[in-house]
Amino acid sequence: MTTVLVTGSDGFIGGHVVAALEAQGHRVTGLDLRSGDDVRDAERLDGLLPGVGAVVHQAAKVGLGVDVADLPDYASVNVYGTAVLLAAMARHGVRRLVLASSMVVYGEGAYDCARHGRVRPGPRSADDLARGSFEPRCPRCGDQLVLAEIDEDAPVDPRNAYASTKLAQEHLAANWARETGGTAVALRYHNVYGPGMPRDTPYSGVAAIFRSALEAGRAPRVFEDGGQTRDFVHVRDVADANVAALGGGTPGTLTAYNVASGVPHTVGDLAEALAAERGGPAPVVTGEYRLGDVRHIVASPRRAAADLGFQARIGFTEGMKEFATAPLA
Repeated sequence: MTTVLVTGSDGFIGGHVVAALEAQGHRVTGLDLRSGDDVRDAERLDGLLPGVGAVVHQAAKVGLGVDVADLPDYASVNVYGTAVLLAAMARHGVRRLVLASSMVVYGEGAYDCARHGRVRPGPRSADDLARGSFEPRCPRCGDQLVLAEIDEDAPVDPRNAYASTKLAQEHLAANWARETGGTAVALRYHNVYGPGMPRDTPYSGVAAIFRSALEAGRAPRVFEDGGQTRDFVHVRDVADANVAALGGGTPGTLTAYNVASGVPHTVGDLAEALAAERGGPAPVVTGEYRLGDVRHIVASPRRAAADLGFQARIGFTEGMKEFATAPLA
């Protein structure tokens, strides 16, 4: 078995990754800002990396960002922190990296136009959103589109601070792999939920925001018309994907994988499922919107299944039943 350094080991996903690695017999060393360790501290990394066979890099500033003032923090933690880590790995001859990336690198999802085939719409305009026109249109003819699965070969189009820095992490990891002969696997998480998820903050995922509202006796407030499509994947499945990724990839390159359930649901479905499990209040569809949010993104999980042998095990109904009353951080 391998000695694995897990950055962000005390975080929501990181804690589950540590448990999954240990359950498979791996020795785990943790590094987390909550415990006083910073991935940007090269001296601390030099003390931790000797004897480590692989790094699972979960540490990051998460969320989409509230405004432009967030950019320096995102760049410092996610980009500079990853660069410091990769340089330290190179110094100590660590040649395997599993990187927590995100589906947000894609921007809007994939769509098919009856006249123009596969297209990628640009950001939706404030005018369209304000009048309740939420569905993207064909960028060439303006016709309605049909939602399609997005795979790892789709063009990337990061649209916020977090997305841009996650893509930068992938680029840095690919550079590290080429120069060292190391193996880098980027796991593009879709909408992760589950026990230990952070509570209602400006950076929380929608699942935690809805769950926190229900816990306080408030109705979940569903933006737009609730028809936004996402792939909600349980955190224990995400942890299993990280374990599987230790055996994947190709030396000298970075390989990206969607980590998703393969069964999409709408944001409205999510709110209704959680409200039903907790006995209400029922969700309220507000018509509100956030500029920069994407309308739909549905993942193809096939590459991870074929290459890593990873398939999500926890279905939406089962997962929401647990999450409705699970402890939050």
